[in-house]
Amino acid sequence: MAKAVNLGFSRIGANRQLKKALETFWAGKSSRGDLLAAAKQIRRDNWAMQSAAGIDEIPSGDFSLYDHVLDTAITFGVIPSRFRIAALSSDLDRYFAMARGMASQQPIGALEMTKWFDTNYHYLVPEFSAGQEFSLAQPLAVQAYQEARTLGHETRPVILGPVSFLTLGKTHSADFSTLSLLDGLLPAYEELLRQLQAAGARWVQIDEPVLVFDADPGIQRSITAAITRLANAAPGLKILLASYFGGLGDNLDTVLRLPVHALQLDLVRAPEQLDSVIRNAPRNLALSLGLVDGRNIWKADLAKALETAGRAADALTPDRIFIAPSCSLLHVPVDLAGETALPAEIKDWLAFGKQKLDEVAILARALNEGREAVREALEENAASMRRRKESGLVLKQDVRKRVAGIDAARDGSRTPFSERNPKQQAILQLPLFPTTTIGSFPQTPELRRRRAQMRKGEITAAEYDGHIREEIAHAIAEQERIGIDVLVHGEAERNDMVEYFGELLDGFAFTGNGWVQSYGSRCVKPPVIYGDVTRRAPMTVEWWRFAQSRTRLPMKGMLTGPVTILQWSFVRNDQPRRDTCRQLALAIRDETRDLEAAGCKIIQIDEPAFREGLPLRKSDAPEYLRWAVDCFRLASSGVRESTQIHTHMCYAEFNEIIDAIAEMDADVISLESARSQMELLDAFAAHAYRNDIGPGVYDIHSPRVPSAEEMVALLERALQVIDARRLWVNPDCGLKTRTWEQVTPALENMVVAAGRLRVTAQVNRSAV
Repeated sequence: MAKAVNLGFSRIGANRQLKKALETFWAGKSSRGDLLAAAKQIRRDNWAMQSAAGIDEIPSGDFSLYDHVLDTAITFGVIPSRFRIAALSSDLDRYFAMARGMASQQPIGALEMTKWFDTNYHYLVPEFSAGQEFSLAQPLAVQAYQEARTLGHETRPVILGPVSFLTLGKTHSADFSTLSLLDGLLPAYEELLRQLQAAGARWVQIDEPVLVFDADPGIQRSITAAITRLANAAPGLKILLASYFGGLGDNLDTVLRLPVHALQLDLVRAPEQLDSVIRNAPRNLALSLGLVDGRNIWKADLAKALETAGRAADALTPDRIFIAPSCSLLHVPVDLAGETALPAEIKDWLAFGKQKLDEVAILARALNEGREAVREALEENAASMRRRKESGLVLKQDVRKRVAGIDAARDGSRTPFSERNPKQQAILQLPLFPTTTIGSFPQTPELRRRRAQMRKGEITAAEYDGHIREEIAHAIAEQERIGIDVLVHGEAERNDMVEYFGELLDGFAFTGNGWVQSYGSRCVKPPVIYGDVTRRAPMTVEWWRFAQSRTRLPMKGMLTGPVTILQWSFVRNDQPRRDTCRQLALAIRDETRDLEAAGCKIIQIDEPAFREGLPLRKSDAPEYLRWAVDCFRLASSGVRESTQIHTHMCYAEFNEIIDAIAEMDADVISLESARSQMELLDAFAAHAYRNDIGPGVYDIHSPRVPSAEEMVALLERALQVIDARRLWVNPDCGLKTRTWEQVTPALENMVVAAGRLRVTAQVNRSAV
């Protein structure tokens, strides 16, 4: 019989129980026992949901209190020395210190954080050193398997594979490769598999997502060596090797020679690989067919999926076929059933995690029992596909005509930076090392309470707007008191940097509880782009006017860029993403021009998701970068030379896209660099990047307040590769998730640090 299987599920709970449990615990308002009990209940609910849906192979070990890569590091004892101190007296304290840093008499910086492949999920980057020692320090996967078994669920433990674990990590030394540590790591993995087998596990899922990258001989050799050893370590334990987010490509030959029992294929992103795999697969290899999209929320076309599954069924015995999502369901919300406010027509087109489990089960049952056994479900799915295709909500001919008229060379052009910059400086009159922030200020409990009251009708929109003005006025007054040079209004009116704009654009829909995990307790609720996008009216101009009226200092206009709106939304899958991005770029361009017409001299168009949209295979990158750069330039063009355009990027490796960043040609780019100790600037130095740069001088994702001395040290490192006349001073990212008690002293220290650099620069000039 073909099996219905799942690769992983959301960790946050149907109502974000994990977020609430974590933040209550961190605030000291609940105990360790309370936190662990909440986590246990989420796992219990997830396993029960999957069992009820008819999933034959349910995963365990896919849950995490913060991040699965951090869990892998904890499992194998990869704990940097700065976290091995007496002040961290418990494993849980150490775990959260690695995730969030620690503010105390011994301040500790957290592990670096970056994007998980091309998703908006952030993982914590393991730190490896030469001579790194490994051990099976905490067998978390064994514990999860045993817990599920006591609840009556026979599960398939999920572990991050050793090659991906090492490849995704970093080292502070350039003289060795992390893959050179593989021989030292494998004994700990072997022991973990032996313990899983001893506990009764029959299957183990080993995730090696690095196989989605271009072929690398070192990775291929390492995968072969690692999987061969692990298969021999516990010969009674069957291995499902999983890779996702694309096709196996030129890694396929290597993978098909591995001693594994099953292979997961992402057939949503790479359906073309199936025929080659079927032709070349060993006689006993089972194929896990990823037919249900684990990355997006649209219903699967079950008829089309069954066609694909049928090709496998024609060539393989039923016991060699698994039906699965394309990847873990970590990346989609939990359950569509609670979405009562979504328009019924749009809700009809969607499937969240729970519904995707149902789709997997329906497909498996159709293979096993015939289509007649699930005829009603298939007919309803086909009708839903037709209703979406024929809907009048989706297409707008005026939008399509405007997009068709875009000339990228003409519509995205600006004069050279060397000509713009003097004109901007003549107007702005900024000091050396100008200080600013990225955009948002703390979203206080009072602000959230007022927003909830407004949505419930307990206060009027006018009363709510009055409170927003008070918040903006407070943010401006604080910035002026602290001494910041270029101000922001704080974005009190915005619940989210993407959702805010989506609510003011046509073509978007919004869920009430469509939350997904970004990192730790941070959850986001992506908008749904279901149709052609257009701007109804100015979106930010009146708030900017109010903010600028409260100060004589320059006030930035704050916009989210088209690529980031695209990346951080659930995007329609009925046209190329490029076409949707162009529609967004035109909407943002209209807003940019309106801000300038209102008198705004600095406009920031944030693109923190620019890098994460990069295709995972290098051969696909040029096309993406071409249209992504064109969309940013389109959104930021059409303004005078004297109007300064900023952009912001965070949590990305910039080396491979530095040429594209230069082509974006923003006057100022601010970027995350504190956790990496300014390492990210190396790419800009090597490229001889000529525009202004604002490297982040403190990590806003940690509650600790860095000293002025720390920030000066970071800025001095930056000055080794950036000319002083081009260096801005700012935090890593927006301050929305922090409290004023954390933000105020940090910004005070930031201004002090900039002041010290100015004094040093003045002394140096005087000496000359």
